[in-house]
Amino acid sequence: EQMRRLDALSIPYDIVPGVPAYAAAAADLKRELTLPGVGQSVVLTRTAVRASSMPEGETLANFARTGATLAIHLSINNLAKVVRELEPFYGADVPVVVAYRVGWPDARYIHGTLGDIRDKVKTSGITRTALILVGRVLGAHAFEDSRLYAADHHHVCREAKT
Repeated sequence: EQMRRLDALSIPYDIVPGVPAYAAAAADLKRELTLPGVGQSVVLTRTAVRASSMPEGETLANFARTGATLAIHLSINNLAKVVRELEPFYGADVPVVVAYRVGWPDARYIHGTLGDIRDKVKTSGITRTALILVGRVLGAHAFEDSRLYAADHHHVCREAKT
């Protein structure tokens, strides 16, 4: 959107890629967002608050039906709706992390579940600049290692062991 406006005004610009908040949060938390047998997909989404509406079918309920890890942007002020829509699919005990000001020196992480995260966030005073991560991978400790690193697994970059 910003590039189209700059192009229309013939204003030159550079594109400098950054680290997305969900990836930076996972690094800070030292957590993988996908784990074998627990969750293999990450959905990046948001909810409609005051910004543009969401396309038909792109609902939290539809994403939650898959059991994927969700990274929900721009929705901390909509947390009650997030919890209400996700709890029937994930359950009240699914882990949630609210990541505040990810990548900044004052970053904070609030750990909870769908059942208690609203109270924890309310107590924290966080009302903006936060990402909501939801999924079983955030609390998983017992899971299979990826087959990518198994001794008997081979691919184009690693020959089969004989």
